[in-house]
Amino acid sequence: MKDELFLRGGNVPMTKEAVRAIALAKLELHRASHLIDIGAGTGSVSIEAALRYPSLHVTAIERNPAALRLLDENRQHFACPNIDILPGEAPMMLTEKADAVFMGGSGGHLTGLIDWSLRQLHPRGRLVMTFILQENLNAALAHLQQLDIHDVDCLQLQVSSLTALGSGHFFKPNNPVFVIACQKEERYV
Repeated sequence: MKDELFLRGGNVPMTKEAVRAIALAKLELHRASHLIDIGAGTGSVSIEAALRYPSLHVTAIERNPAALRLLDENRQHFACPNIDILPGEAPMMLTEKADAVFMGGSGGHLTGLIDWSLRQLHPRGRLVMTFILQENLNAALAHLQQLDIHDVDCLQLQVSSLTALGSGHFFKPNNPVFVIACQKEERYV
């Protein structure tokens, strides 16, 4: 989905189109029935997942009041009744296990959120995380290794968009984004 389709406002973060496409592919939602989106922001990941997979139950967790309003507006705008919005901060008590967890931000609680996410997942469930900070990438990789999760996909995504400049064009770069994807192994039940 094009980024321009989403309602935007203020400083509410949004996972951009190219990063969203990679993250959704890595989540393997074609075999999922429940997705948890931590730090949902505008809801771009939740909404695109919910639209692609109408039988998917999506739990969107967000703590920022402005983002919560925008998330709800986008949910209504795209008519996604399969998205439940939970105000608050992960980790939180959830009764339903998930097949996939997406973490677009950690709010400074990265390792705790990784641990919580793995506990929320069914065996063979997918955890996908995106970062812009090198320190978060390094911390996440080190923590996954400490947890003895070694089958980890890690990408650095650098996207540039064609942009007009005077009578010509150039490719305007976006910040690099790191994407980590892994699977909860059977032994972590």
